[in-house]
Amino acid sequence: MSKRVAILISGGGSNMVSLVNDMTGDHPARPVLVLSNDPNAGGLDKARGLGVPTAAVDHKPFGKDRAGFETALNAALDAAKPDIICLAGFMRILTADFTRKWGGRMLNIHPSLLPKYKGLHTHARALEAGDAQHGCSVHEVTAELDGGPILGQAVIAVRPDDTPDSLAARLLPFEHQLYPQVLRRYAAGDRTPLLIGG
Repeated sequence: MSKRVAILISGGGSNMVSLVNDMTGDHPARPVLVLSNDPNAGGLDKARGLGVPTAAVDHKPFGKDRAGFETALNAALDAAKPDIICLAGFMRILTADFTRKWGGRMLNIHPSLLPKYKGLHTHARALEAGDAQHGCSVHEVTAELDGGPILGQAVIAVRPDDTPDSLAARLLPFEHQLYPQVLRRYAAGDRTPLLIGG
C-alpha cells in the first residue's frame, strides 16, 4: 500500500515538481493532492500538468483568523486522506493546533543548515555571518518554527563572490535532490538523517 502524500505550496512549486517526479516506480508513496494558499500559485498549473489533483485555500479572506484558515486547509487535506504532508515553499506559519493534528506526518524543507537561520532571508544571513558552508535541511514539522527532528541536510561551499541570489540559485538543485530522497526514506519508515554534498 503506497503512502498518500499531500504537498503544500505557495509559489512556483519547484520542490513539489521534484517530489512528484520521484514518486513513481518502486517509490513507497504517491502524490494525492497539491494544495496552495494562493489560487494563482504557478505550481498549481505544474501539478495539474503532472496529473496531480489540486486545491487552493486563499488565506487573504481570513485576515488574521489563522484558525479559520487552517480549518479550511484541514477540510481540503482531510478529503485527500494523506499519510504524509510535505511543505514545499509553503509561506504560512502554522499554529500548534495544526502541527499537532499532523504531528509525525509532516515534513518541511528549509534553506539553511538548521538549527542555524530559522525563518526568512537565510542566504543573506549566512553571507553576513561569513559562513564557509551553507545548505538546506529537511525536518519534521513541530509547533516550533523550523524546529523538529532533522531528517536530511545538503551542504554547499560558500564562494567569495556569492550574493544571496547566487547562493539561492546554487542551492536549489540540492534541495531538489535532498527532499525526494528524504521523502522516499521517510515513507518507508526510515528516519535516519541523510547528508549529501559537503
